[in-house]
Formats: sequence, structure tokens, C-alpha cells
Amino acid sequence: MARVRLSVAERRAQLLRAAVEQIEARGVAAVRIADVAAALGVSNALVLYHFSSKEKLVAAAFAHAAEDDLAHLRKLLGRRTTALRRLRTAVRWYAPTGQAKGWRLWIEGWAAAPREPALLEVTRDLDQRWKAALAEVIAEGVAAGEFRCPDPATTALRLTALLDGLAVQLTSYPGAVSRARAQGWVDEALARELGLETETET
Repeated sequence: MARVRLSVAERRAQLLRAAVEQIEARGVAAVRIADVAAALGVSNALVLYHFSSKEKLVAAAFAHAAEDDLAHLRKLLGRRTTALRRLRTAVRWYAPTGQAKGWRLWIEGWAAAPREPALLEVTRDLDQRWKAALAEVIAEGVAAGEFRCPDPATTALRLTALLDGLAVQLTSYPGAVSRARAQGWVDEALARELGLETETET
């Protein structure tokens, strides 16, 4: 049977999906161009034609995976409802107890970024975009009088730092903290940051 000829964009997307799978299975340090090529039955040269080095492939794969989560975050934060409801929905989804995918990939990225300049640039940019999206909806809630928060950017930083730390505990050390307790801490932190009672409903 004749092999289907892919466009450049389709081939790149295929290579990135395979790279994400290999990174999740092997880790950033261990994954090789050859692993990605073998997973698709293509040559190393083809992978290198699209991505001139392993470092560039890894950085692009990480961005490819994270963009899906960012798109979903923007969708949640763009709903036509109160800022508080949008923020709670987004934080619960993004929390390691929620439905967001890719925590293992994020942890791999954080670990490798200090030694991989291309990956460091990508992870820093994505991290800043996450925080900016949360800070924006927090500022909207303050402007609407839904809650109090003197510094939305700092609040977004503290919230994501908590979520990231819990993700490491839940992903890397199963049993270190229960999912229910972790979710409770997230809810308490959000209420505290916004000057709300924990039991406040929207």
C-alpha cells in the first residue's frame, strides 16, 4: 500500500506527538532522535530535517503539548460567567487533582530546563503566559467587586507555585498527600488570596 504523503505541517505535528510520547516514557535526558524516528518508522535524517537537534525537538514538543492546555485554560477563562466562577473552574482543572494533562511532562521540562537553553526559553514563556491569564481574570474580578486582591500578578504567582509543588508531590511521590487533602489546600489558598470565606459559593 502506498504511503500517504504528509504536508510539512502534518509531518511536524506527527513528529511532535511522537516526541511527547517518547519524552513521557523515557524522560528528557534519555530520549533520542532515534527513539522518535523508530516510533514512526522514519529515518533519523527526516527528524533532523524538521528539527536540527534533539534540543530543538524537545523544546518544540514541550511547547506543542503545553499549548493544548493553554488553549483549554483560555477557553475556561473566557466563559460568560463571573470572574470568580471562571477562576475557580480554571484552578480546579489546572490543579494536579483536576483534568489537566501533562504534569509528568511539565516536571520533566522543569528538571531539564536549567541545562537546555532552548527548553528553558520555552518553559519560561509558557509559565509566564499561565500566570498572566490567571492574573487577568483576577483583576477582572477585583474590578467587578467580586473579591479583593491588591496584587493579581503576585496572587497568580503564589497560586501556581502551590499547584506546581502539589503536582510534584502527587506525580512523583504517590501517597505523599491524598488528592482530597491537596484539593482542600488549593480551595483554601484561593479563598484566602481573594479574601473569601472557604465555603463561599458562586
